[in-house]
Amino acid sequence: MTIHRITILGTGLIGASAGMALRAARFPGEIVGWDRHPSQVSLAMERGAVDTIAGDAIAAAVSSDLVLLSGPVFAIQDWMERLAPHLKPHQLVTDVGSVKVAIAARALPLFGGSGQAGFLPGHPMAGKEVSGAANADAQLFANAVWLFTEFTGHPLVAEWRTWVERFGCRTMDILAARHDEICAWVSHLPQFLSTALSAMLEDRFGDAPDLRAIGGRALREMTRLGASPYSMWRDIAHANEAEIADALLSMEQRLAYLRENLKTPELRDEFERANHFRTNR
Repeated sequence: MTIHRITILGTGLIGASAGMALRAARFPGEIVGWDRHPSQVSLAMERGAVDTIAGDAIAAAVSSDLVLLSGPVFAIQDWMERLAPHLKPHQLVTDVGSVKVAIAARALPLFGGSGQAGFLPGHPMAGKEVSGAANADAQLFANAVWLFTEFTGHPLVAEWRTWVERFGCRTMDILAARHDEICAWVSHLPQFLSTALSAMLEDRFGDAPDLRAIGGRALREMTRLGASPYSMWRDIAHANEAEIADALLSMEQRLAYLRENLKTPELRDEFERANHFRTNR
């Protein structure tokens, strides 16, 4: 093993879950945690996600083999800028950001060159609509896909990928632009649809008890993502604006098509397309 010490910067849901997953996979080294909210990293330590709380995040990163950046996209980019001047070529930085073009572009002048640490853009396709270390789970990544975007080669990349696979993940390589395109449709669009539906129902019905009673499971499933934190999705919306806007426009057009065909055979055809998609996934 060449990864003896890992520092996790951002011990919320994903960061703390990664620490817990490392322990469940019997990572024998030290896991250090830091979070801008001291209560989060303290809770992460209580739950066994980290062994040590870092007083100085940069000092902790400098003394680690691998640094995992976990948090909103803009926070990840900020840490990349702050860490790059202090790290050495034998060290690897990786992230869990939901957007990859912006992160890979920021990494290009900072990592992977002569005298620079390595960088591996990553994104686990796993999460919850709730945040924080209190909701972390060692099994969060089980049966999920952990996406990696090729950047530059580094000796620790293969070892980190092996640990990710021990979490129960499948790993998959994908180009940054393709990542952002697909995630806009299969991850970002569902979030904004749920947010829009939840906000619309709030405006129309508020806390009406009959709505909650009648809505049942369909309401709960369709609005579950409506509880997601704005702080995370603000950065995604900014960093992947063009792809998300394209997906939203296509959805607007599709909804208009349904509205215009509520009494025509085209509605049946749309249900058939939807059924075909579901039965083949």
